[in-house]
Amino acid sequence: MTHCSDNENVEQSDDGGEKQKNKQKKRRTERKHVSFPPDEQIVSGFAEHRGTNSCLTLTEVTTAYLQSCSRHQVQPLVHVLQQLQQGACVGGSVKCLDLKGERLDHRSCEALEVVLKSLRLDFINLQAAQLEENGASSLLDMISYYESTSHLDISDNRNMGTSGWRALAHLIKQSMRLSRLDASNMPMVDYPALSLSKALLTSRLTTLHLHNAQLSGMPLYRLVSALKLNRTLQELHLTNNLLNSYQDALQLGDLLRYNSTLKTMELSNNTLADAGFAELCDGLRWQTAGLEVLLLRRNQITVEGMLSLSQTLPVLKVLQVLDLSENLIGDEGIQLIRSPLMMNCSLLKLCLAQNSITCEGAVALAEFLAENHYIQCLDLRQNNVKVGGLMALCLAMKINQSLANLDLDNVPLEEQVGAFTTISKKKTRGQMSHYLKNIKAQKQTERQNNLKITQGNVSFR
Repeated sequence: MTHCSDNENVEQSDDGGEKQKNKQKKRRTERKHVSFPPDEQIVSGFAEHRGTNSCLTLTEVTTAYLQSCSRHQVQPLVHVLQQLQQGACVGGSVKCLDLKGERLDHRSCEALEVVLKSLRLDFINLQAAQLEENGASSLLDMISYYESTSHLDISDNRNMGTSGWRALAHLIKQSMRLSRLDASNMPMVDYPALSLSKALLTSRLTTLHLHNAQLSGMPLYRLVSALKLNRTLQELHLTNNLLNSYQDALQLGDLLRYNSTLKTMELSNNTLADAGFAELCDGLRWQTAGLEVLLLRRNQITVEGMLSLSQTLPVLKVLQVLDLSENLIGDEGIQLIRSPLMMNCSLLKLCLAQNSITCEGAVALAEFLAENHYIQCLDLRQNNVKVGGLMALCLAMKINQSLANLDLDNVPLEEQVGAFTTISKKKTRGQMSHYLKNIKAQKQTERQNNLKITQGNVSFR
């Protein structure tokens, strides 16, 4: 009896288990039932088309901007409204959005989205806009998404934070339009230097301004490492960065050896000195294509630096403009580069303003002008060149057929008369002035006849 009852209990438990399984299957079937809303309710939103909305008039953009400000509970920027209204008055286009000095908090940046997506701008000026991290990140993401501009100035914004710099790096990497970036007066240390350098590996920028950005040392090393592989950047401006004559100059020399894309390099107001200049000259010797403009104003370069330049000038093939103004070259330095300048075939413009050059140096340069057939512009302003040097230069210009501009300080007429009396007792004060005028007039006539240059322009300042 006990055995039979046990079997019955087992059968009952099996029946109960099957019922429980059936209930669970029924619940799962009910959960899988899907219902769809009516067709007109299926689409709840859509993504906006990437790019600017050129269909809106400036009046409509102004209205949309006011509505956006109201929606974000922020006061409209008066300067933005004025620019939109002025554009509507002069023909219906705005090419520059100038926000320099405006205080742009996060909500003000969000309200600008309707403007950025509606206008195709050439220049957005955010200099000293007091951008903080969230606002900078939001605004730069908009500029990147809508491809709003080809030139962006974000200088003097020191509180962008990590998110702001990340957004700027993304903009540099992704933008198809952005060709020029100004990011001066902001410290490029740690994350900013790292993010910018990585972005430059794949950017389409052609011009980069990083003035007063504390680039000396590791930041410059990272920047140069990226630019060695970059094949789009053509202008690099690095003034006021305390670049030294040791590690920094070595990095810049390496850049010239491995990069043939850069056309302009501005390194003025640094401390490269003679040793740093020697590194640059060594890098220039390697170039068969590349740098055409090198600006080195106020870099503590002396006569010793001219030794390096004298060895480089005869082999230069590309460099066309060399600015050595406000250094300490002197007459002795000019004497060192006189013969190499005669042999050089690439330089078109040489700037030697404020270099303690006297008549001795001017005579050496006159000898160079008489032999060189390529130089087009020579700047000797703010030197101590008297009439003796001026006479030598004028006589050299009579021979030279390429020079279009000779920039000199104005020489007082009393000094002209005194110097000329020493040269020839027979000539009068009026004859001296007449002689100089004839030299200039004859020079211009010869150039026009020989069709060497389109317009002669000799200026005495």
